[in-house]
Amino acid sequence: MRFHDRIDAGKQLAAALTEFEERPDVVALGLPRGGIPVAHEVATRLHLALDVCLVRKLGVPGHPELAMGAIAGGGIEVLNLELIRDLGIPRPLVEQIAVRERLELERRDRVYRGGRQPAIVNARTVALIDDGLATGSTMEAAILVLRQQEPARIVVAVPVGPRETCERLRILADQVVCLSTPEPFSAVGEWYEEFAQTTDEEIMRLLGPTSP
Repeated sequence: MRFHDRIDAGKQLAAALTEFEERPDVVALGLPRGGIPVAHEVATRLHLALDVCLVRKLGVPGHPELAMGAIAGGGIEVLNLELIRDLGIPRPLVEQIAVRERLELERRDRVYRGGRQPAIVNARTVALIDDGLATGSTMEAAILVLRQQEPARIVVAVPVGPRETCERLRILADQVVCLSTPEPFSAVGEWYEEFAQTTDEEIMRLLGPTSP
């Protein structure tokens, strides 16, 4: 299954999530940047509250698209220790990258929310949405930080991802909806006809002035 763009992916994902339509106890959280257009389409079609779940991938030095881990608010850090060991990445370098990404995490919080409080997820069902999965490190960090806020359920929803990643996330989330699990799988962008980088300005426009 290939998608034209993130809007098309969100449209198809919404069709698989109709059980949550018009439910005030459900909030759609998009992972920036690429997950926000997908989540916005899902939230619009299903009439759900929308917000951003702020997490940051820790990219391998020299190969930033390959995640060696991820961080999120509340001091959450998820590391792929096997990958770090296999690539021989020194621990001080991992920590240096984590510090840099945490500064970017704080910047995005200021820019994307504009002073708004995050959506209340306690006792609500959270649809955690991205434009796709690769290693799953970023999504894993998002799940861990959300668990601290005691939601009723966490539903991971993505258009595409490798089967093994989706299966691993089923252990952490209450439900995983992945529309396509193609094999072999190398990169999320290969399954989109259009996969331009999402900008901060687009995210701010999509999130809008609403209060989730």
